[in-house]
Amino acid sequence: MIHISETQFKKAELAVEPHFSTDVLIVGAGAAGLTLAIELARRGVAFRLIDRLDGPFPGSRGKGIQPRSQEVFEDLGILDRVVAAGGMYPPPREYRDDGGYEEPQIMEPQAPTPGEPYLLPLLVPQFLTEAAMRERLAELGSSPEFGRELKSFEQDGEGVDARIAGPAGEETVRARYLVGADGGRSVVRHALAIDFPGKTLGVRAVVADVVLDGLSRDAWHRFNDRSMEKMMSLCPLVGTDMFQLQAPVPLEGDVDLSAEGLTAMAAGRTGRGDVVIRSVSWASAYTMNARLADRYRDGRVFLAGDAAHIHPPTGGQGLNTSVQDAYNLGWKLAAVLAGAPEALLATYEEERRPIAAEVLGLTTQLLEAAKRGVMRRGREVHQLDLGYPESSLAMERPKRSGGIRAGDRAPDAPVRGVAGTPTRLFKLFQGPHWTLLGYGVDRLSAVEPRRGLHIHAVGPRGDIVDDGGHLRAAYGLSPGDWALVRPDGYIGAIVSSDHAPDLEAYLASVGLPSRG
Repeated sequence: MIHISETQFKKAELAVEPHFSTDVLIVGAGAAGLTLAIELARRGVAFRLIDRLDGPFPGSRGKGIQPRSQEVFEDLGILDRVVAAGGMYPPPREYRDDGGYEEPQIMEPQAPTPGEPYLLPLLVPQFLTEAAMRERLAELGSSPEFGRELKSFEQDGEGVDARIAGPAGEETVRARYLVGADGGRSVVRHALAIDFPGKTLGVRAVVADVVLDGLSRDAWHRFNDRSMEKMMSLCPLVGTDMFQLQAPVPLEGDVDLSAEGLTAMAAGRTGRGDVVIRSVSWASAYTMNARLADRYRDGRVFLAGDAAHIHPPTGGQGLNTSVQDAYNLGWKLAAVLAGAPEALLATYEEERRPIAAEVLGLTTQLLEAAKRGVMRRGREVHQLDLGYPESSLAMERPKRSGGIRAGDRAPDAPVRGVAGTPTRLFKLFQGPHWTLLGYGVDRLSAVEPRRGLHIHAVGPRGDIVDDGGHLRAAYGLSPGDWALVRPDGYIGAIVSSDHAPDLEAYLASVGLPSRG
């Protein structure tokens, strides 16, 4: 464990030093950049969020919100407004050549459980998801700066000097850290000369947000699912009057993305003359790639989201993986700025890069299946089983032989406050703090109270009652055990009462030392 001094801890409670413009400069105000901004804002970290575009991204592109991201959004305080903006996926309707159709199940319906409250993906156009993020950021007192482009940057041992061009000309910003969340063609990644190996997957596709006549909004209309030359899907975008059109196109040549051009494509692929595209609000023709950056960090500069990894869209993993990159990096940057050891930042790449590699493999497999007309989805796309059991931040004393492990996602569970009010573990976890759960113990018997740590005890002598036994079943705790939950909802440590002193060393290593 790495220890820090009281002086180091207090240093970050001060305002940004005069020769720094801000603590963190975030380049790219998409889903990853906005998530990081929210994470920093709710921790009181000074930052700037810039984007070269003149306004928010207008397309529906990353429309699937997986169950794990729904849990993240609940913690960030935006889940209800995201759900209100979108809704559930409509059932798929696969049309036959004779004009009839079938409505197969893409995903087996599952009911929520005490440990997993969200088990189905949501359909929310990306522009509406990001709008909810900007609203939350505004509540926290910040907003993106559009029309500002990163031109160049240099770093030294203490910070990064970035040259930014904006409406009023150029300025130089000095920040302690810079995060490139600027997409697959990342300027930040290119400037660092970080390799982006992978492969082009031999598929080019059109995606467009359109208003159309001729199709109902009660189904996800799919034509020619077994033909890459004639495949087309038209999915109603809940919360809007639009459909998202998706269709593979030849690798070479121009594609007419006008309403007339897409109407002609629809007629050729559906065999119907009644499907008429009335307007196109956003459209893109892109080639699918699977690529992963060689590294996520260079000194005081980090990559997140599509700047670090790009995936085919199959399985709806890209936006979700990007959001969770930022969710992981945000609390670590804030902790180091508050005095935690710099070594904590090394765990960002250690934890997130293997996840991206795993997701790349999954989405590539799903793409190959989609080429054969197979659209079945299972639990593997939910991202609930992704975790960090091999992380240097995962501590078990003693080592556990089964059940939930340090590094795993911390399950939810219905519990009751001893005063009588029902609540959930996720409500106890919600916010930028760490949470320490003691099972069958006195609440303050393991570690002393400190800033940034909420301590709860479960049982007769505690403040939380596990009436249904859901917490004990989910966590596999015995009397005297402690489970430490990280700010991002993963289990940092599980220790028995005999090893409770190890918690003090662990907490110091992540920036939560005892004040005693």
